[in-house]
Amino acid sequence: MDFFKFNQLPSYIRDKRIKIPFFIMISLLFIILVLSFINNWFVGILMLVLFSVVVGSVIFISNYLVDETNAYISDLSYRIKEGEQEALIRMPIGILLYNADLEVQWVNPYFKKYFQKKDIMGQKVADLHPQLGQLITEAKSEALTTFEWNQRFFDVSVQHDIRAIYLVDTTRYSSIVKTYNDEKIVFGHIFIDNYDEISQSLNDRRKSNLNNFVTNQLTNWAKAHNIYLKWVDDDRFIAVLNRKRLYKIESERFDIIDTVRETTARQNYPLTISMGFSYADEDEKVSNYSDIAMSAQSNLDLALGRGGDQVVVKSKKEQARFYGGKTNPMEKRTRVRSRMVAQALQDLIRESDQVIVMGHKYPDMDAIGSALGIRRIAQMNGKTAYIAVKPEEFSHDIEKLITEVKKNEDIGPFVVNAETLRDKITPQTLVVIVDVHRPSIVCDKEILDKADQVVVIDHHRRGQEFPENPVLVYIEPYASSAGELITELFEYQSNEADPISKIEATAILGGIIVDTRNFSLRTGSRTFDAASYLKSCGADTVLIQRLLKENLKAYLSRSHLLESLEMYYGKLGIATGEEDKNYGTVVAAQTADTMLSMENVEASFVITKRDDGRVGISARSLGEINVQTIMEKMGGGGHLSNAATQLADETVATAKKRLVDILKSIYEPTEKE
Repeated sequence: MDFFKFNQLPSYIRDKRIKIPFFIMISLLFIILVLSFINNWFVGILMLVLFSVVVGSVIFISNYLVDETNAYISDLSYRIKEGEQEALIRMPIGILLYNADLEVQWVNPYFKKYFQKKDIMGQKVADLHPQLGQLITEAKSEALTTFEWNQRFFDVSVQHDIRAIYLVDTTRYSSIVKTYNDEKIVFGHIFIDNYDEISQSLNDRRKSNLNNFVTNQLTNWAKAHNIYLKWVDDDRFIAVLNRKRLYKIESERFDIIDTVRETTARQNYPLTISMGFSYADEDEKVSNYSDIAMSAQSNLDLALGRGGDQVVVKSKKEQARFYGGKTNPMEKRTRVRSRMVAQALQDLIRESDQVIVMGHKYPDMDAIGSALGIRRIAQMNGKTAYIAVKPEEFSHDIEKLITEVKKNEDIGPFVVNAETLRDKITPQTLVVIVDVHRPSIVCDKEILDKADQVVVIDHHRRGQEFPENPVLVYIEPYASSAGELITELFEYQSNEADPISKIEATAILGGIIVDTRNFSLRTGSRTFDAASYLKSCGADTVLIQRLLKENLKAYLSRSHLLESLEMYYGKLGIATGEEDKNYGTVVAAQTADTMLSMENVEASFVITKRDDGRVGISARSLGEINVQTIMEKMGGGGHLSNAATQLADETVATAKKRLVDILKSIYEPTEKE
């Protein structure tokens, strides 16, 4: 019989640190007992009684402690198990257990009340709710995932090892967060794009009437959407609203810009407006209203850089959302800006030790011609300039152009491979990118990254991607080409400088001809002024025609692509190449241009495999359809009527599906209405 249950105690009580003092104490008592008997038997008897009482007490206490501890643990274990069962049934957390086949094995009542069906045992989790099934198959951790279900919000966690799903109703918390975000302040800048140009020709009475008309239009719109609107200048307003109102306006796609444009056009005063709106990001605890206002101004600048007549909505960390942009940008009637840019560019060139010029990847005639123009301007200001190129990216017409350029001993040596220029860059080097403003598609991104001073000269509508901190930006979407912008800069150079050479004038004029399709698209009075100036400098139109001649192979490739033409929505043409056949960028662009000449084709898209392995899409329109915004949704950009994109890790078929899905999202809702 085990009178001493020390070994039945918990391990922390049976620790040596407790055992050793206990046995030392017993040993000492036993020694004292022996010594007592040796010295005096009467004292020994008393000590024996005392020793027996102590040992008996220890045994009794040990047994009592063991029994009480076991009873306590048993009771606690029972209560824990009972509490677990009650919690599974009554606690406000949904629990679902599923088997290896992803079928429901058990749910607690709290979870079950969210299902409309009562008998759910044995059903597939994905059949009960597709997102729950997706969480089981895709979730790699037990992190919480928030989703909406039956107009309620839930945090869901999946515990894969025991195949359990936990669901917590966070609707009240989510509604508080939503209300908080809805009430966040939104700051906006509103600008009348062409107010100065229109008002110059009006007398005071008509100008006042125009101001009143536009102000009334904007005031009525602001009042209808509960926006605080303040007129701060003849052509500028500021707006203050909250996120909830902004969501509503975005759902209407800022129809006020269409209203203003259409109503003023009927009165022969075609005004357009641009807007930039911004707000604090959701992870910002304290809103800095100054930063929000500055971000709104940046968004307005982006809208104006894209040609105006549109709205840009964006916080600091979000991707920009664009609305409008349905019209081609109007040509400005003043050359003040080109004169200011010419002066600023002269100062930058003179302060630099050298200039490097480059266009975009797979350059066209406009990119090369513009680069030659900037090289000449640098030379006029006494600086050496190099044109960075990659010969492996040349198309057939560019190869012929570079061959002609190389014949000129004063220009040829300065057209060099981009790789050889990377090591020549110094902190004083000025890098000028022409006919492009997106860093990802410049001829050589490493040169751009190394440069401390960057100048951007482009005629494409500005996109969200842009070089960091350029020292000079000259983007004019109204211009037909970058060559047109650069030609105007020649007028403000020193008369003592060497005039532009014949081959340079020819290349720049060739770029204008290509970008305007022989002066039929995107041309203004200044386009013809530039062409006239280049012609006076000796531009050879016969040479341009020779350079632009296509070979038989390209002609047959274009004809082959046209055979694949499919029409969508009665006005959109899409042509596709084979997966295993590469097409040149020029062939794809020419095919898109040819499709526009066909009856009922308002916009054309050509999807082909490129020589670099990527899939390219060339998009063109007659102006009614904005192909730029369509290409931006696929990572590209360009003009309202001329845009493109390149897609990596895509096939022609998947690229076509993406394009068709975008077109479907744009045109099918309109048809239903």
